[in-house]
Parts: sequence; structure tokens; C-alpha cells
Amino acid sequence: MKHLLLATALLASSALAADPAALRPEVERRVAADYPALQAFYTDLHQHPELSYLEAETSAKVAAALRAAGFTVTEKFAGYGLVGVLRNGPGPTLLVRTDLDALPVQEETGLPYASTVHMKDLSGREVPVMHACGHDIHMTVFTGTARMLGGLKDHWSGTLVFVGQHAEERGGGARALLAAGLYQKFPKPDFAVALHDSATLPAGTVGTVEGYVLGNVDTVDITVHGIGGHGAYPQATKDPIVLASRIVLALQTIVSRETRPIDPAVVTVGSIHGGTKANVIPNEVKLQLTLRSYSDKVRAHTIEAIRRICRGEAIAAGLPDELAPEVKIVDDDTVMATYNDPALTRRLHGAFTHWFGEDRVRKIDPEMGGEDFSEFGRTAEHVPIVLYRLGAVDPAKAEESERTGVPLPSLHSSRFAPVPEPTIKTGVSAMTAVALELLKKP
Repeated sequence: MKHLLLATALLASSALAADPAALRPEVERRVAADYPALQAFYTDLHQHPELSYLEAETSAKVAAALRAAGFTVTEKFAGYGLVGVLRNGPGPTLLVRTDLDALPVQEETGLPYASTVHMKDLSGREVPVMHACGHDIHMTVFTGTARMLGGLKDHWSGTLVFVGQHAEERGGGARALLAAGLYQKFPKPDFAVALHDSATLPAGTVGTVEGYVLGNVDTVDITVHGIGGHGAYPQATKDPIVLASRIVLALQTIVSRETRPIDPAVVTVGSIHGGTKANVIPNEVKLQLTLRSYSDKVRAHTIEAIRRICRGEAIAAGLPDELAPEVKIVDDDTVMATYNDPALTRRLHGAFTHWFGEDRVRKIDPEMGGEDFSEFGRTAEHVPIVLYRLGAVDPAKAEESERTGVPLPSLHSSRFAPVPEPTIKTGVSAMTAVALELLKKP
């Protein structure tokens, strides 16, 4: 009889290893039991957001949660980044990343736990601060998953590297971590995975994209020079306002006439400033642009075309070479496109579908937003990465928006408010499913 019971137990254990989704009822039971603590953690993060490069308290809270889950934690890595490592026998290494920072936005959600925080930014200005992009959701799922996997060590084998990344909103945190030796000083990952909440998907769902999921992002500052003078005597000037206007219009041809229609690209002039008075022609005009693309080739061509158009329009206006427009790529704001490894994406999509069912897992469209998680897959190690979407919208409101065509508050909106409970519970369950799939016991 004892031998029969032992054989049955071994068979059950083998079935769990072969099919991680068999653990779903146990995972959901544990998530439900842990939810009050997760909700308190989320509320605290939401009420105490911190700006990029200033995430001291946020980083410390996440580090403490990882230590409590059994991870060995290194804090203040390359700034306020943190790295937690949990080794659990032989097997692959999985890196899971969360972002830590918030945005300079005045919250207008009306939530009882809305942020009222103001803090000084890096320039010394006092600004309102809000988790308007859902990084508080990300951190809560991240710490909940760490606890979950720490309690399920009999069901996976390998190494977890949990990375809390600072300054995602400024596009510099990932590069800083990697430049400081993330892949050299800690176990090098075989896979790197992150989630991002969605302002359009209903809570309780997840979405995946194979290949490009988010775009290259470049900020370009252009100074258009001229020769100022009296508005009554324009013939004695070289009007930079007219020249800037011609440049703005000419830039629109980069996408419409120089880029293949099947290659996505965006050139947006978001800011134009020049002049102080109606009858004064100024000496210069300032333009600020945002550029979006997927391929490195399209990105490079777009930047080259901007330089060429600015120079050509200045020549056409009769400006001397020394007054040619200045075109500056703001390197600190550059984020490279996020490319989801197709094979790994298909594997995770299959795991999600097996775990949640087809009705809760969607193949979604790529977007032109930016995410510096891309950097984790662009190093010499060529680590395959996947960023997937976690639904965060009240399902009734998502259905109403789809029916009426009235858009929901977007990410970075002062009114963006995820529905915490189904979002967090689904998030922990989904990321646990990822780890159990990628770190299956032999």
C-alpha cells in the first residue's frame, strides 16, 4: 500500500512538472490569500510616487519585499536600481523586470487613495507626481510573484533574477543597469520578461505581440536661425518664423513620400516657439519633435532626412552657412524599439492560453509608445525578451468604450486608474505561469 501511495504521489508530482497549469488552482488560492497585503502595498506605492532617478523610498520598499520572499538583494545598483537573485537548483535563468518611477502629473482620478505628492524634479522645480503609467501595478505584481515563486520552489528549477529598474520614464534606467554590469555581476539570463499594464484591455486579460511591440523614440530639438528686424520691413530680414513654417510642412513628406508605406514611422512637431511681439521679426525659432519607428534603418533615414530638409530650406531662404538650422538629437530621451522574440512570445502565449483559456488571452497590435526594456535584448548576449500586456480596465467600461467609440483615459493621463484587484490577481497568476513554464523541473 505504501508503495502504491508513493507511486501515486510521484505520478502527481510528474504531472505538475509536465503541466504547470495544473498548479493554477493552488496559485489562485495563494493569490487570494495574499491579496490584502498586495492591495496595501499597491495603495502605499500609489500614494507615494517618486520621479525618475529619485526613487529612493520606492526602491527600498521593493527591495524589502524581495528579501522577505527569500531573494538575495543588491540595492542602489547604477542609481536606485535593485537586483534580487533566488537560486533553486539547476536550470535556466529567468530575468523579470519591473519599473519603479512615476510621472510629473497632477492626479485627477478622484480615488480615495489618489496621490497628493509634490516633489522637486532634477531641475529643482516642484511638480505634482502620479503613477499615471501603472508602474505601481507592475511593482505589486512583481513582489507578489516573487512571494508566490518563493513558496512554490518544489515546482520549478533554475534561477530567478528580479530587477527593479529606475528611470524608465526618462529612458535611461535600463542602459545604466546594463552599463554597470547587470549581465556580468549577476546570473546572465536565458530569458528576460516584463509586463506593462494596458489602458484598453479589460482587467483579467493578457495580450501578446510577436516581433516589434513598441517603437524607437527620438526627441529632436531644432533651432531655426534668421536675421531679425522690424515687421514693417521684412525685405531687410531673413524671417525664421517663415523658414520654420516651411520646415514643419516639409518634414511631413518624410513619412508620406520618403518612407515605404509598409514601414511604420511618425514625425510629430510638438512645440514651436518664436518671437515676442507682433511687429518684431525674431532672430530664431525653436522646434521640438518626437520621432517614432520600428526598424533601425527607418530611424536612421528619418533623422538624416530632417537634417537635409532643414539645411535645404535654409539654403532656399538665402541664409548663409553660419546661420544654418541646428539639429540636435536629445540622446538622453532616445529609446530603442522593443522587439519580442517570436519563438519565446509564442511559447508564452501558449502558456497563457493553457492557463487562462483562449477568451482571456489576446493577440494585440503593436504600438508606437516607447519602453527601455528593449535594451535588455540589445546587448552582445542577445537575450531573448518579451514584454506582454496586462489588462487593467474595468471590463464594463472597456465594453462601453468599444461600443460608443469614446476613448478611455490613456496611459500618462491624469485620469488613468487601473482596477486593482482583478488586474493584480491576474498579473501575479500570469507572471507565475511564465516562470513555471520557463523553469520547468527536468
